[in-house]
Amino acid sequence: MEKRKLGLQGLEVSALGYGCMGLSHAYGTALDERIAVQRIHEAYDSGYTFFDTAEVYVGKFKDGTPAINEEVVGKALSSLRGKVLIATKGGLSWEGKNTIPDGSRASIRKSVENSLRRLGIDVIDLYYQHRQDESVEAESVAETMSELIDEGKIRYWGISNASLEYILRADKVCKVSAVQLRYSMMARKSELMFPALDERGIGVVAYSPIANGFLSGDIKTSDQYDKEHDFRSFMPQYQKEEIAKSAVLLDTITRLGEEKNATPAQISLAWMLNKKSFIVPIPGTTKLERIKENAQSANVVLSATEIQSLDEALDGLDLRVFGGV
Repeated sequence: MEKRKLGLQGLEVSALGYGCMGLSHAYGTALDERIAVQRIHEAYDSGYTFFDTAEVYVGKFKDGTPAINEEVVGKALSSLRGKVLIATKGGLSWEGKNTIPDGSRASIRKSVENSLRRLGIDVIDLYYQHRQDESVEAESVAETMSELIDEGKIRYWGISNASLEYILRADKVCKVSAVQLRYSMMARKSELMFPALDERGIGVVAYSPIANGFLSGDIKTSDQYDKEHDFRSFMPQYQKEEIAKSAVLLDTITRLGEEKNATPAQISLAWMLNKKSFIVPIPGTTKLERIKENAQSANVVLSATEIQSLDEALDGLDLRVFGGV
């Protein structure tokens, strides 16, 4: 798989990363650890060298014991350490079913130390503040990250789920390599940030790039998912009354896929890969066939005209029902 650069400081990653969250968290009962490790190895064998996790990605195995994603990722990649890049996120914790951001120096430092231990590594390749904390100034967070870089505990840093103003303020203090944000054909608000991020040399890591699997065309309704452990059970695009509204979009990418000998999922990933060279999508899946399918999207070429046509088709859809615009 081809490589892409995130930021201006030399961070080079595979064109697609592998989002590891779903192996342990948010998509039902966690995979057996042996199978999860196998999936990560299969992703590496398919060309992925960039693996994404987070401190708060904790689910449950079938026996009810905690499934800690960072531990699974660390175990899987221990033998590949010199060949892969690991990204993780911190400064966020669970309080019941809600997440609470904490961007204080003490919180971030504690999160970093815990992630290093769980991953079993000496330095984190890319470390994100997981979510903007409104009570802590961007400059303060950037200073903490600068200290951690100087101490050799993280190599590069980024910010996930933050405003453009916050990102640019932080970037002035300590150069930001990447921002992670929800971005797909069904969630395009972040495109408004692209010109400023491009100008400042900040890469974009797109999570949920296939709209949580919806753009694969393999659609189930929300009531078919585990209401306690699977986030898709309450996502707008999986509600029965909204599925019909996506028919035009799915038909559009299916028809283009037929022309390109590609699947709808591959078209949705190729759309962003061909749009901007600084975008790295990180689709996640628990299935080997999807791992391989997603990897092949890096080989699908869409022209500027085809990208524009897709954008125009998307502009004509009411994606507000999905929280996407």
